[in-house]
Amino acid sequence: MIIAGEKFIFDGTFDTPITVADSWVMPKNKLGDGNGEAKLYVGSRDKMEAFFGEIGFTATCFVLRQDLQAYMHAIKAEYLMPSQDYRGKDEMRLLWKERMEKINALSDDIVFFTLREQSHLVGARGYVNSSDRIYRLIREISLPLVSYISVMRLDYNGQLMFYLKLFTDFEEIEKRKAYIENYGVFKKAEEENLIGVYEEEVEKKKPSVRYGREGQDEYRKKLLEECPFCPITMINEESLLIASHIKPWAVSDSRERIDPNNGFIFSPLYDKLFDRGYITFSNDKRVSISNWLSRQVKERIGIKENQLFQFLPMNDERAHYLDYHRRTVFKG
Repeated sequence: MIIAGEKFIFDGTFDTPITVADSWVMPKNKLGDGNGEAKLYVGSRDKMEAFFGEIGFTATCFVLRQDLQAYMHAIKAEYLMPSQDYRGKDEMRLLWKERMEKINALSDDIVFFTLREQSHLVGARGYVNSSDRIYRLIREISLPLVSYISVMRLDYNGQLMFYLKLFTDFEEIEKRKAYIENYGVFKKAEEENLIGVYEEEVEKKKPSVRYGREGQDEYRKKLLEECPFCPITMINEESLLIASHIKPWAVSDSRERIDPNNGFIFSPLYDKLFDRGYITFSNDKRVSISNWLSRQVKERIGIKENQLFQFLPMNDERAHYLDYHRRTVFKG
């Protein structure tokens, strides 16, 4: 595979994303108390060492400047309209601008740094740390619980290297926004001393409050009228079909959320792959499959890179939304 003009040989991905914990991010991004800690929890020590190297390893890693830029554009809506009570909540708009300027100022397309296992720590949990400035920058731009890191292992002229990429969890942002709406109903009932009313209100408002998906029924209906089956599997049983958004619900405006051009009908597996950015489509209806899927998973999902799906609905409006999906959601 070619990354920033250099040829690498793909050697696998770490099989679980690394959650950006509140304990790891810089103070203004935090939700809780304390100043944060630089060590990053990767996973179980045994699994971490099997992927990165023997006990006490030092791993040569890199990130791409364009990936950091893409992450900041993807997470921008969360910076501007937070779904969580960040410590620097009132400064988030300015922080986004300042942090984007730092990324743009990076002199290289590929930025290298080292990760070192925290082997002095006792227990089965695996941690890494780094003193490099790019590691600190990643901690600075990451938002807890709605961001995660994926790691790819590559061979570069016989040397193992690790490609880290920061992603936005749009699904988690949506859940947290829905929780805020739910909490608003509860708070109103509490303030007005309406004991027992909260549960009734939530029950009545389930489609719009609990799930934050007002207008979804009509959106799904219009998509099914246009294409009453999954264009990948050809399944046409409505109970097995999902109305997928191209530009995620969490970052769409009120018009985009109910625009049927901002969606496809998929069966569950392909809905999840598309929603999580593991597949995307070109304007000529060909699929791209993310390199962040393991080789084994790629072989098992039942589709091939660049495969044509002639029944995939396409028009100029969908092409516009797909451009956003390819640039911001797809794990290229």
